[in-house]
Amino acid sequence: MRPTSERIDRRYSDEAGQAVPWTEAEARLAVAELAWVVTVRPDGRPHATPMVPVFHDSKVYFHTGSTEVKYANIQANPHVLVLAGDTAWERGLDVAVEGTVAPVTDDALLRKLAELYRGRWDGRWELEIKDGAVVSDMPDTDIVVFEVTPSKAFAHAKGDPFSQTNYRL
Repeated sequence: MRPTSERIDRRYSDEAGQAVPWTEAEARLAVAELAWVVTVRPDGRPHATPMVPVFHDSKVYFHTGSTEVKYANIQANPHVLVLAGDTAWERGLDVAVEGTVAPVTDDALLRKLAELYRGRWDGRWELEIKDGAVVSDMPDTDIVVFEVTPSKAFAHAKGDPFSQTNYRL
């Protein structure tokens, strides 16, 4: 995916700051072992939780149980914010992606995502796919994989120099 707009925001950047190319922001998302997903509760309050993401074909994917708060929030409002980065001040790149989510039910895509999960961590995030769904080992809970289709993103380069890049996607 190529952004339709990619510009440095001088209000939040050092004079020497440069725009971060979208390819670098995508690379940061691709290696994130953990990210935060922010959903909106029905009463308008935010809900943030860490999750294990997979980045594939310019989209972020995550899974959750059908009895979790973020699942209920998504059912009422599909708009999310995904944050990947770290808490360091003088180094690194933080990326925030705004978008809408939809459940993934395509068997081939689910199998590809399961393969990507298997190749990233120590084996604790393995997904079994059958007939277009994740096989759940939790009683009375379905596991749903969501695809985040981004609409806007921000990259915050930290250190010397600091910069903020805004993307329209």
